[in-house]
Amino acid sequence: MEDKIKSGYLYDFYGELLTEHQRSVYEMSINEDLSLSEIADTLSISRQAVHDILKRCDKLLSDYENRLHLVEKFMNIRADVLRINELTAGSADAATLSEIADISKLILEEL
Repeated sequence: MEDKIKSGYLYDFYGELLTEHQRSVYEMSINEDLSLSEIADTLSISRQAVHDILKRCDKLLSDYENRLHLVEKFMNIRADVLRINELTAGSADAATLSEIADISKLILEEL
């Protein structure tokens, strides 16, 4: 998984566990794709402080994932539902396949 995408998923699942300041810095980096300098200027802190906060957040979010595995479970469920969609594109009873496809689409939308 690409680092930015992985960081985004980790933040989506565990971001509320960060402090408000950590969340604002992390959001500027991940969601807004701002550089260390741009974040530092916006918050009137040093680039080193921004770097340290981002590293600390990455470690915290990774630690949460290592303990809870929510992102891993999400990705596995998503892959399974995508596979269901692939299988329903083939043969079998049309009504059953249609229902399975509708259910899997609902699951994917909720994820």
